Amino acid sequence: IFVRGPMNPTMKRSILASVMTLAMLSSGGGGGVRIVSALSSAVASTQIVGARNLGGTDLIVSEACLGTMTWGVQNDKDDAFRQLDYAIKEKGVNFIDTAELYPVPLFAPKWRAGATEEILGDYLHSIGTTRRDDLVVASKIAGYQPNSPVAAARTVPPTEPPPDCRLDAISVKAACAASLRRLKTDRIDLMQIHWPDRYVPVFGRSTFEHESVRPDAVPIEETASALRDLIEEGKIRYIGLSNESPHGVSEWIRATEKLGIRDRLASIQNSYNLLDRRFDTDLAETCSCHDIGLLPWSILAGGLLTGKYWEGAGASATSRFVKYPQYMARWSPESASSSTQRAVEEYARIAAEAGMTPTQLAISFVRTRRFVADSGSVIVGATTLEQLRENLLPFDGEPVTLDDDVLEAINEVHMQCRNPSCYL
Repeated sequence: IFVRGPMNPTMKRSILASVMTLAMLSSGGGGGVRIVSALSSAVASTQIVGARNLGGTDLIVSEACLGTMTWGVQNDKDDAFRQLDYAIKEKGVNFIDTAELYPVPLFAPKWRAGATEEILGDYLHSIGTTRRDDLVVASKIAGYQPNSPVAAARTVPPTEPPPDCRLDAISVKAACAASLRRLKTDRIDLMQIHWPDRYVPVFGRSTFEHESVRPDAVPIEETASALRDLIEEGKIRYIGLSNESPHGVSEWIRATEKLGIRDRLASIQNSYNLLDRRFDTDLAETCSCHDIGLLPWSILAGGLLTGKYWEGAGASATSRFVKYPQYMARWSPESASSSTQRAVEEYARIAAEAGMTPTQLAISFVRTRRFVADSGSVIVGATTLEQLRENLLPFDGEPVTLDDDVLEAINEVHMQCRNPSCYL
């Protein structure tokens, strides 16, 4: 087994534990046991880039995680296969993140819930069991959404009229079954709750509105209990959260401890980038105290931090905010606040003075935060193979160290334009 970078004793024990614990899956009605190898032969040939334990678990993942949310709308199956081959075979990525809701945006003409999982499932089927076994496949179950086409797509044909998306036990198990079917696999390595069933400010909102609290929210313990059942059935291996608050994380800690699955709670996937550093405070403390690793999403603020949307910078007709200017409005050049635009310009200036591109600065800042560097993984996506190459380039070799002057300059901009893309 080859791992790029140093291996500490915990990681060595984790590799051994993974080999032992993954020998748990029985094959259909034959009763035989299939041993699931710890690392992929495809990945091992190029080494896992920046291998680390995810949170406090035995799950070993690469420092970079391949994001998939554009597959099925902005990218077709051939694009996705090329991205997967490049990331896995050439760049040492063993971690792939998807969701039952993907692709996005949901208003795109081609959108269909589960389409991204189907594309990834076709790839997993094409590479065979041995190579799939050594990849860490993560998906997400959608939270509360009334009259949801995502919930409808859990059945074949889709349920009519669309039911509400909830996180009760029946819905969680139905979502898992649908994801397993689409992914053409027998288990999901990391199953995440995409957003809570209860009301919580998400996706850029920063103010808790008391009048939005719903009395019928599904208790976290019920959701966690359903996930425990799925773990015991061998259908999922670890649990992750997403778009959660410090209160939510604390309640998940309490519930998983009560249910005896605390060691399976691995990660949280929240927004984190130079324009949205809300994780730096209460969530950083909460997750650090409980060994929960961060999987930051939108590290480039939908591409805005790359600088490609400046006039004359060369954004193509297929670029996200050219094709869908109303999507992620807080980061779209057409609707982003003046303070957001000013911050982007300032970060680009800092990057130039440090001899870096804006993309390199943005990625280097995220990957060197302790809550990512110690036990998290950076979600990296792209709409073209050329973008993916650029976005994965910073993960070659040792992490870039941002010196004190660069960090001070970044923090000065942050204090002047504090989380400018968030709104009330």
